[in-house]
Amino acid sequence: MDANITEITDQNFDTTVLQSSQPVLVDFWAPWCGPCKAIGPTIDTLAADYDGQMTFGKCNVDDNPGIPGKFGIRSVPTVLVFRDGQIFEQMTGLVNRGKLENAIKNAIAGGASSAPFVVQ
Repeated sequence: MDANITEITDQNFDTTVLQSSQPVLVDFWAPWCGPCKAIGPTIDTLAADYDGQMTFGKCNVDDNPGIPGKFGIRSVPTVLVFRDGQIFEQMTGLVNRGKLENAIKNAIAGGASSAPFVVQ
């Protein structure tokens, strides 16, 4: 895993994501998922570009079923951006860099979510 990416597990999710002092992007993925493999390098690049401004993590849904179940994730890849312990953005599927970067910039700047009606 990339040096700028934290492995997110069922055990470390609360401390790493919900209690983080900065926004956190979590990529929910699976090793058998083609689109997950395609979006991975983009997330790795964004993690390097925004190092120190935002935490980036990846959660293997096969190894950690608790967190995806808690957030109703039924499809991978799904990217959740958290700010202040709450879901700020949710994107499912092979999302382009521009959409990911807009969510990152909004979360860092304290802007409004483009998907404000996320239900937990």
